[in-house]
Amino acid sequence: MELTEARWRTATRSSNNGGDCVEVADNLPGRVLVRDSKDRDGGTLRFAPAAWRDFVDLARRRPHA
Repeated sequence: MELTEARWRTATRSSNNGGDCVEVADNLPGRVLVRDSKDRDGGTLRFAPAAWRDFVDLARRRPHA
């Protein structure tokens, strides 16, 4: 998978506690990429756009601790 075109951004709900962040790249056709900002080379999760939207919708409905 070619990641050079990915535009990474910090997820809206990520913590501001010294880098405990999830980064998302949703600019690539047919996929959404997710990685840990503390370990950018440690692996990337790949989701279909519909699956990512479902996950985000579910996360928004859950109470936050």
